[in-house]
Amino acid sequence: MIDSKAVLEVLKPVQDPELQKSLVELNMIRNVAIEGSKVSFTLVLTTPACPLREFIVEDCQKAVKTLPGVETVEVEVTAETPQQKELPDRQGVPGIKNIIAISSGKGGVGKSTVAVNVAVALAQLGSKVGLLDADIYGPNTPTMLGLASAKVMVKQAPQGEVLDPVFNYGVKLVSMAFLIDPDQPVVWRGPMLNGIIRQFLYQVDWGELDYLIVDMPPGTGDAQLTMAQAVPMAGAVIVTTPQTVSLLDSRRGLKMFQQMGVNVLGIVENMSYFIPPDMPEKSYDLFGSGGGEKASKELGIPLLGCIPLEIALREGGDSGIPIVISDPDSVSAQSLKAIASQIAAKVSIAALR
Repeated sequence: MIDSKAVLEVLKPVQDPELQKSLVELNMIRNVAIEGSKVSFTLVLTTPACPLREFIVEDCQKAVKTLPGVETVEVEVTAETPQQKELPDRQGVPGIKNIIAISSGKGGVGKSTVAVNVAVALAQLGSKVGLLDADIYGPNTPTMLGLASAKVMVKQAPQGEVLDPVFNYGVKLVSMAFLIDPDQPVVWRGPMLNGIIRQFLYQVDWGELDYLIVDMPPGTGDAQLTMAQAVPMAGAVIVTTPQTVSLLDSRRGLKMFQQMGVNVLGIVENMSYFIPPDMPEKSYDLFGSGGGEKASKELGIPLLGCIPLEIALREGGDSGIPIVISDPDSVSAQSLKAIASQIAAKVSIAALR
């Protein structure tokens, strides 16, 4: 007769591939039950977006089937996203486990497209996700999320008046675009910018979130300083294109986050190559090639993925239906989903180390 102790014993050698620690030691194996020749248990991953989920389940099933008399192994997979580490000089946002900045050294590289699609992809995988549009001067995320005509509501809370974020595709969103007229320019100096970003952090009813994705403005200015100094951040992702000028600016942005003590999770190369819609088997390097990989190696920062330039990707942003929803089987959507999983995995690794 086998018991739960024997099941846990054969599972001890099975490791989380990212953390390289035993699943049993990490308390990721729970609720072991034995019914005749069937063994069932719960596998608790560190993120619903785990990119190696199927491999871990398969390794667990193989290990348990080595026990005599076991014919069936049922694994229920759930997730508990770990909380990012607190910092004594930075105030966390209640209910938010991980804050991730999507940034770029220069404008026009597709940073907002990456931020929106990563947020939606994480939500599709079962995570609780928020998106903070910190690009105060050029707030575009509402349009990309199909919320251009939405309005945020102000409500009373124990801490006073708070904003109620709008919601679509599983993502909660707050943006300056909800507070101004469509054609109204935001002509503000640094202190006012600092104030509104802090309001978006602390005076919004975000609820419980696994991830708050922050769409940063381009460059290394006041918004980046405010985010890096105000809250403990799980990490930053740098978006670039293969062009030399974009890579030069992205390196400056990367170095800024490192100087501020923010973990840089990796580089995303957008517009890596162009796929003609009438010739999907062909691709063209419109902006050069290999720049992201070269920068990744030189700086010792992971390359999280490369996203091609597809017409459907642009159309998704204009129509308010992100490509991970409108065309989930496209090369761009698959790349963005993989990048989202990579980001989630690296955040969990950093939190548990």
